[in-house]
Amino acid sequence: MAALLKGYMRSSLILRVTIALLLGVVVGLLGGESVATWLGPVGDLLLRLLTFLIVPIVLFTLMVGVNQSTVGGVGRVGQKVLLYYLASSAFAIVVGLSVASLLNPGSGMTLDDSASFSVPENPGLVDVLLNIVPNNIVGALADQNLLGIIFTALVFGVALMKVRQSETHGKSAERLYEMIEGLNAVTLKVMSGVLHVVPIGVFAIVAETVSQQGFETLLSLGDMVIVLYIALAVQLAIYCVIMRLFGVKLRRFFREARTPMATAFATQSSAGVLPLTMDAARRMGIAQGVYGFSLPLGATMNMDGAAIRIAISAVFAANVIGAPLDLASMAQIVVIGTLISVGTAGVPGAGIIMIATVFAQVGLPIETVVLLTAIDALVGMGATALNITGDLVGTAVIAKSEEGKQKDVPLDDISSTVKE
Repeated sequence: MAALLKGYMRSSLILRVTIALLLGVVVGLLGGESVATWLGPVGDLLLRLLTFLIVPIVLFTLMVGVNQSTVGGVGRVGQKVLLYYLASSAFAIVVGLSVASLLNPGSGMTLDDSASFSVPENPGLVDVLLNIVPNNIVGALADQNLLGIIFTALVFGVALMKVRQSETHGKSAERLYEMIEGLNAVTLKVMSGVLHVVPIGVFAIVAETVSQQGFETLLSLGDMVIVLYIALAVQLAIYCVIMRLFGVKLRRFFREARTPMATAFATQSSAGVLPLTMDAARRMGIAQGVYGFSLPLGATMNMDGAAIRIAISAVFAANVIGAPLDLASMAQIVVIGTLISVGTAGVPGAGIIMIATVFAQVGLPIETVVLLTAIDALVGMGATALNITGDLVGTAVIAKSEEGKQKDVPLDDISSTVKE
């Protein structure tokens, strides 16, 4: 038993996650719905552990990163991140519409007139912008309001940087900064322990999901699922082209990104996988001042996979009712889908909220959302994996554009305890 545990701890993390994914599929198919009852709590434990780390890793990483940059550097990175994420989401919708228009998912299907679906409440853009400034810091931390946490870390990080440069309280501020650096190192050490639990949690979540979905659901709406994954593959290929243009080494990128990608695929939670995504960026050698800001923001507003899902769902719904989308409708979907993706949380089930809201805005039948809920988990897995991949791609590209402008960040590598 001890030898088995030792071998598990020393083996590659991505190997363990891959085996966990495959075993989860097999157990889910063979075990039936009873699997969900037994393994559900194990998967919930992984999500709780990852969620447990979100606040400290975002808060401390960003405060340290700000203090290893300049105010001008933070502003420059912020502008690049916002522009990239908005452009990336809009482009992802265009990719989804293009692929779906070529392959026409939903053609020949009929809509059940008795089906009904109420549009969930989706926060508007104004509410999202207001939530950036929390009216209670403790409340923002407790509610895990990522935009509020980013704002808090930026404000106090910049203030700490300024006080460190003053003659009056410079020494006290320096000691405070060293303490925050220590807390950041402690958080990374905790992360190294949580990484060992990831394969077990992934196995449980995949087994539970497969046992609840099965092949019947996949076969009934198989064309929709296939078209979506083709579009996701096209977007991934575009990512590779963009990274090559900016000089990002693809082999190193995917070596570090594959673990959060696989975990996001299993958990369907961009926000929940944020600690793993930030750890991957750190392993790539990206400055804290870049990834500490871009990745938490990306988990909130950059949803390339969800954007593609919106586009393909819209074409699917239009084909089901026999009214293919025209160019004006597609343009409207690009604009509305981009804005809505900014205000939707990166959690399981958020994709359905986005789809229903877009349908309500562009006049597509809400009843078709009922059909799409049947494959929510199957398409959500791929969309979420692309969401966090897009976050990392944007971070890597922006980091390349910042080379020579951001200070190098010496960090202890926690891979001594978790082999990649």
